[in-house]
Amino acid sequence: MVNAYRKISINKLEFRVPKAPIHERIQLRIIPEKESGLSEVRFWYKDQFLGTQIVKNSDLNIVQF
Repeated sequence: MVNAYRKISINKLEFRVPKAPIHERIQLRIIPEKESGLSEVRFWYKDQFLGTQIVKNSDLNIVQF
């Protein structure tokens, strides 16, 4: 859920999503790249693309890729 500062957090990692509506749930689509060790996190709200950010796979700490 997007907070009042238009930020979301996942596993203590905070993302800024300036175009996201406040207090709404947005969808995250995470595309990992094993070779580079980076993941692209895409933000969507009701079929509208809000933006993307690149993070280290180790920072996401979700699953081993």
